[in-house]
Amino acid sequence: MASRTTQGTAQQTIREIARGASVRGLLGAGLALAAVSLIQPASAQAQTTGSIFGGFAGFGAPQPASTGGGHPDMAPEAIAAAQANFPNCIAALWPLAQSKGVSRATFERYTSALEPDMKIMDFMDSQPEFSKPTGAYVTMLVSDWRVKKGKEILARYKPVFDQVEKAYGVDRYAVAAIWGIESTYGDPKGIGSRNVLVSTATLACIGRRQDYFRDEFIATLQILDRDDVPYDHLKGSWAGAFGPTQFMPTSFQRFAVDFDRDGKRNVVDSIPDIIASTANNLKLDGWELGKAWGYEVVLPQGFDYRYANRSFKQSLGQWAKAGITRPGGKGFPRATDQAYLLLPAGAGGPAFLMMSNFNAILKYNPADAYALAIGHLADRLRGGGPFAQAWPAEERGLSKAERQEIQGRLAQMGYDIGNVDGILGQKTRNAIQDFQVRRGLLPDGYPNLVLLEQMRR
Repeated sequence: MASRTTQGTAQQTIREIARGASVRGLLGAGLALAAVSLIQPASAQAQTTGSIFGGFAGFGAPQPASTGGGHPDMAPEAIAAAQANFPNCIAALWPLAQSKGVSRATFERYTSALEPDMKIMDFMDSQPEFSKPTGAYVTMLVSDWRVKKGKEILARYKPVFDQVEKAYGVDRYAVAAIWGIESTYGDPKGIGSRNVLVSTATLACIGRRQDYFRDEFIATLQILDRDDVPYDHLKGSWAGAFGPTQFMPTSFQRFAVDFDRDGKRNVVDSIPDIIASTANNLKLDGWELGKAWGYEVVLPQGFDYRYANRSFKQSLGQWAKAGITRPGGKGFPRATDQAYLLLPAGAGGPAFLMMSNFNAILKYNPADAYALAIGHLADRLRGGGPFAQAWPAEERGLSKAERQEIQGRLAQMGYDIGNVDGILGQKTRNAIQDFQVRRGLLPDGYPNLVLLEQMRR
C-alpha cells in the first residue's frame, strides 16, 4: 500500500490534470458507429456426433416462428398524438422524478419549456442500407492513427491511469480503447451534439421505447439535480449517450465516480472521472485484471465448425488438446481459463477463443464486432501487432432486406427465429447453423450473400 504522502501527491497530480485538461480539446477524426450497430452477438447449438469433442447436446428440431410487424407507437398518427401530448406526458413524470430524489425546483427549471426533438424519430427506426462486414468494421476502428493517439493519451495521463488501475483492477489499455473507439478520444463529432435531456424526454414520451427511455430521462434529471455535469455540457447522441466514453444516463448513475474528489461525477469534463468511471463500469461488469479478453487462434484441419458456439466452453488447455493453437505457435498463458470459439467472419476469417473479459466488454456494447475492436485496440496499445489471419474480402454486408429475407426463409422452413426484423440474433444464428448442417455446408453460422444464395436455390 502506498504511503499517505505518495497517495496525496498522486491525488494532487490528478486534480491538476482535471483542472488543466479539457476533454473537448482532444482532437481526432469523428466517427459514427450507427452503421455497424446491426452486428449482433451470435449463438448457436452444436452436435457432437463424429466430433473431436463429446458430451454436448445436438440441434433441436425446427420450431414455429413468431411473426414481426411495425410497432403501433411508430405509426404516423401515434407519433403525432404523442407529440401533441408531450407537455402532459412530461408533467406526469414528476412523481417518478420525485421518488428518485429530484427536487421540484430542478424539475420545473428544466422541463417547463421543454419541447421534443422530432428529428429523433427519423433516427429511431432508420438503419443503414448495408451493415459493414466485421472485418471492415474492426479494420476501420483499429487504425494506426487510433493506436498512435491512444499511446499518446496513455502517456499524457499516466498518473491517472496508474491510480485508476490500482483502485479498480481494470486494464488501462481496455479503458483507453473504449475511449478511443467510442469518441475518438473525445472528439466532439464522436461524442455527439444533441441535448441529452431533450433526447431522453422525447424518447420517454414518443415512439416505441417509452418505458426504457423514461428511466433515462429521470436519470438525466438526477444528474442535473446533483449538478454533476453542467446542463450545457450534457451533449450526446440522439439516444442520450454522452461524454467521451458514451455513458447512458442510467449507466452513469450505476457506474460514475468522483475520482478527482471535487464533489461531482463529471464524465464529460474531468479526465480522472472519465477514466475511473469507465474502469468502474468494466469492473462491475466482471473484468478480471491479469486476464486476456481472448486470443486469435488457428484451427486444425478437419475442425468441426459446429463448436464455434458461445454456449460451448472449455478450458484453453482442452482447446489446445483439440489441436487449436495461437499464431506462431504461442502457448496459452493460463491453460485453465474457460473460453468459447468465435468466428466473427465465418470459416473464411480469423478465429478467436473468447473469455470472461470479452463478455465484460460486451456488456458495454452487446455487439461482437464492437467488443472485438475494443480488445484488439487494447492489445495494439499494449504493443501487440495486427491479426495474423486476413479478413475475408467481402464486397459488402447484407442489407436489412436481405437479412429479413434470410429470417423469413428460415421461418418458412419451420425455425423459431423470433421477429423477422433484420436483427440476426442468437435464434437466427442457431437456425443458420442447422441449415448449413442439413445442406452439407461448413456450419459456421455466418450470414452472408453466399448463404442467402444457398437458401434461394
